[in-house]
Amino acid sequence: MDRAELAGFLRSRRERISPADVGMSAGPRRRTPGLRREEVALLAFISTEYYTRLEQARGPRPSREVLAGLARALRLSDAEREHLHLLAGASPGPAPGPSREVRQGILDLVHRLPRSAAFVTSATLEVLAWNELAAALMEDFSALSRRDRNLARRAFLGPRAEGRRLYGVSDADVFARHAARRLRTAAARYPEDPEVTGLVRELRSGSEEFARLWDSHDVAAEPTLRKTFQHPLVGPVTVNCDALALADRDQQVVIYTAVPGTPSEQALRLLSERASDAVRS
Repeated sequence: MDRAELAGFLRSRRERISPADVGMSAGPRRRTPGLRREEVALLAFISTEYYTRLEQARGPRPSREVLAGLARALRLSDAEREHLHLLAGASPGPAPGPSREVRQGILDLVHRLPRSAAFVTSATLEVLAWNELAAALMEDFSALSRRDRNLARRAFLGPRAEGRRLYGVSDADVFARHAARRLRTAAARYPEDPEVTGLVRELRSGSEEFARLWDSHDVAAEPTLRKTFQHPLVGPVTVNCDALALADRDQQVVIYTAVPGTPSEQALRLLSERASDAVRS
């Protein structure tokens, strides 16, 4: 255990987080940059005295539970979480839950595809990032809560606008099977994550279809190469589907493109122009 490096790392991570980032009030007399020590301790479910000793390089070796609490309280990335464990002389072990942090390079890629609908999903099929065309083709994800941006929840529990399941896609049943398999893999990979177990429990109790698919124990991938959206403004839009795996984050970049010169390409161009006009206005 490198107490001095651990102390410096904890202090640097604490000072970069504002109270607003974690839902706390800054108050009128705050002089400390970032969070106070007692605030980190509160968020990590440890005593202020113990956390202070860690930052002063005189604390005992933290347990796995303490390290998990600190990683959560300080909002550490996967790389930072691993570094924290190494400084404390502990094996990082499996990630506590699916990563929701999208690399900047991937964000840039998604937004540099104006003629393609592109978005990033987590291991549990939560939409983490998207471009304007993806929002225009599917729905405005920015208007949804994080909970409602989960495509598995959307597929099995609705809502179904005008009786259309999952944006009226032609492969809704295939996607449902894919979603159940993705979630089973996620549940095996993150068995202690309450969000993963809670989502599976919610879907099993709310959807007979999901319960049946879950009980089949299938995990094999079933790639989708093409699908058609029934869009309320431009009608049917047929797209080719490509999914790029981001193994280090357990995420996927999904890209929908239309064949050049087809009515679907014209429809995507129209949706892209409408989305750009909406942003400018």
